[in-house]
Amino acid sequence: MTRSEQQTLSGKQLSELLKLLKGADSVELKLTVPESDQRSAVAALKMDPLEAQIRQVVFFDTPQMTLNRMGVVVRARRVQRMGDDSVVKLRPIVPGEIPKRLRRSPNFVVEVDAMPGGFMCSGSLKAQLGRTDVQQVLAGLRPARKLFTKEQRRFFDVNVTDGLGLDDLTALGPLNVLKLKFSPKEYGRRLVAELWFYPDGSRILELSTKCSPAEGFRVAAETKAFLADRGIDLSGEQQTKTRTALEYFSGLHTST
Repeated sequence: MTRSEQQTLSGKQLSELLKLLKGADSVELKLTVPESDQRSAVAALKMDPLEAQIRQVVFFDTPQMTLNRMGVVVRARRVQRMGDDSVVKLRPIVPGEIPKRLRRSPNFVVEVDAMPGGFMCSGSLKAQLGRTDVQQVLAGLRPARKLFTKEQRRFFDVNVTDGLGLDDLTALGPLNVLKLKFSPKEYGRRLVAELWFYPDGSRILELSTKCSPAEGFRVAAETKAFLADRGIDLSGEQQTKTRTALEYFSGLHTST
């Protein structure tokens, strides 16, 4: 959240944000770059695509995006040269209302996502998997629930109240993603660039950096200045990687 955006918040909104920050583990500042500006942004930030890591992401939902409407995201991911992973995420979430047992779990993370025009707090329960687990599920060799631990399945069941189980969901994806971590000398901290490739030929480029809740406003101001100095458009319409993916793949299933 930048200083200019702080000024547009009502007193109630600012109070809500400060409460969320107090209960969060981290803040992720995000910006999506318009597709027309992506090539120039890559050049301005001196990003080397050969240093990027290949990832493959698949979401699980119904073709009607039932989980998305509930604020639940179920995702699995293959990562080049690393093991697979999975997450069950709930958003928005209020840190003070999280059960103590869940909050103490080393696998549970509370994070505030801030981007131009808004913010949201989410809670993510993560798990590490083997190198071929996601591939086997996508090939139909294992049920989807095998990608999720008992702890994740319990979290899912508590927050999905209409009788849906993990094996009732449809695999929406996969999508190919390039992820690059780099530290511009003039910036002094790490930036992450993710380029998501959608089957219709469209792309979403997201730039992000993480910091502690106490650093949020300062790091946001520094990041805004750094990107603006390099001609990165900070006023473009923001796109959501997850929702764009869900809408694309759910459309394929509902149109058949």
